[in-house]
Amino acid sequence: MATMHDQAYLKLCAELASCLSISLASARKKVEIAAAKKGINDLSSRKNIAEGLLKAAHSSIQDTENTPASELDKLLTALAEDENFMVED
Repeated sequence: MATMHDQAYLKLCAELASCLSISLASARKKVEIAAAKKGINDLSSRKNIAEGLLKAAHSSIQDTENTPASELDKLLTALAEDENFMVED
C-alpha cells in the first residue's frame, strides 16, 4: 500500500506510537491491520480507527500498572534467586 501523507493521520499515529511506546511504523501498521479487519480503505475511516485506538491506549494508561514503562520495570527486576547470577567467570 502506498504511504499516506495526511498530517492529521500521521499525527494520530505518532500520538498512538508515543502512548504505546512503539515506533511510528508499528502504530501505523496497527491502524492498518484494524482497518483491514473491518474492510476499510478510505483515509477518514482510518483516522477514526486511529482515534479509537488512541482513546483505548489512553484509557489503559490511566491504570498505572499497565503502562509500558512499568511492564519493562517488572521485566528488568532481578528475582531473588537470580541476583547473584554471573554471566562471565
